[in-house]
Amino acid sequence: MKVYTFPRGGLSFEDPTVPPRDAGVIAFLPALSVVPLIQHTGGKALPVVAAGDQVREGMLIAKAQGAGSANIHAPVPGSVVRLVSWEHNEGLVIRLGGGFEKLGKEEKAFPWEDLMPFALQQLIAEQGIVEMEGLGRPAAEILGSFRAAPEEPASLVVRCVFDDPWLAADYVLCRERLKAVVEGSAIVCRSVKINRIVYAVSHREKDLGGLFLKEAESYGVPASLALVGSRYPQRNRRELEMVLRNYEKHEGLNLGAFLIMGPATLAAVHDGVKLKKPILERYVAVGGSAVKTPQVMRVRIGTRLKDVFAECGGFTGEPQRIIIGSPLSGRRVTDLDEPVVKTSYAAAALLEHQGGGTVMRNCIGCGECRMVCPVELDPEFLFKGIKGAVPGTPQARECHGCGCCDLVCPSRIPLSAIIHDRRM
Repeated sequence: MKVYTFPRGGLSFEDPTVPPRDAGVIAFLPALSVVPLIQHTGGKALPVVAAGDQVREGMLIAKAQGAGSANIHAPVPGSVVRLVSWEHNEGLVIRLGGGFEKLGKEEKAFPWEDLMPFALQQLIAEQGIVEMEGLGRPAAEILGSFRAAPEEPASLVVRCVFDDPWLAADYVLCRERLKAVVEGSAIVCRSVKINRIVYAVSHREKDLGGLFLKEAESYGVPASLALVGSRYPQRNRRELEMVLRNYEKHEGLNLGAFLIMGPATLAAVHDGVKLKKPILERYVAVGGSAVKTPQVMRVRIGTRLKDVFAECGGFTGEPQRIIIGSPLSGRRVTDLDEPVVKTSYAAAALLEHQGGGTVMRNCIGCGECRMVCPVELDPEFLFKGIKGAVPGTPQARECHGCGCCDLVCPSRIPLSAIIHDRRM
């Protein structure tokens, strides 16, 4: 089969400190969970419980407030200890205690096939399902806006593109919960007007794509496999849409508008609709040069990072950086009491030498950043213009913050962050 990839820039890399992708390990249940009230794009959810209240596993503990907000549910049973605050967020602290209603119990399947699209979207909203990467846009809002778009052919793109080794958790999820991902795709198709499912899979994982197609046969929606490149940032929307249009032309298809969703989101849709189960846990790739035993873990939402790293054997040395998400594009954190949330697909603790150090030096004009930029920008020129060295710096709105320039810069200048801040 033909492999579709974007034409220029990007990079291929490996990271030996990423956890192995053979299986996911179930993490211990935390004695204390810190459940943030913002795990989505909008404002904080409104707590419906208070200190001293008893909560059940999966119980609604905070209600969505306005656009971009999503319901929050108790990941474990226990008692609410207090409400805590930290930078840009608040959370409910739950002390573990009592019986479980989901864990270890037989899961009853809910017949969703005859539900109307609006009823499916309502179920997805009630269960607090969000896009499980990026900022966590509520899935019901994504589906609602897509359904309201002008009528035309439309395709659901299941994004299984592993261009970053730190997507190990998504890979393990695809292997262990493939049926849930496929049925979640069918639910999404039922909830909006979808003509075709396209499984966009990295060409190195062709066998995984075959398994998706075989499982999808029973759901009655035409499905096809697009093998795409593994060069980063292939999974970015711009680069992915670019190669899918080439795929469309080459295969003689009319894919229409794209609804792009990741496997973790689709598995969550499956759980929320078929099992009436909110997001209680997620697969997280835990590793980095400072971690003794990197592994992919199934971690309960609200588990603090210090507990996650402790279960991986602790640290080999003092971490210089701790990142939620990929070191390429993730967010740096300074407090190990910060918890895992719905969008936390990776957690990395890095020693100083990983990534070439953290000391920023002057630009040497090597041009490496220009070579890897997938949108044909000149990061060096933009950086110098922002710093005032070059008059008339052009707008950098085309930058989508992939971080390729950061990775190759020998002076360790955070070019991507600086350019991205200027465009906001």
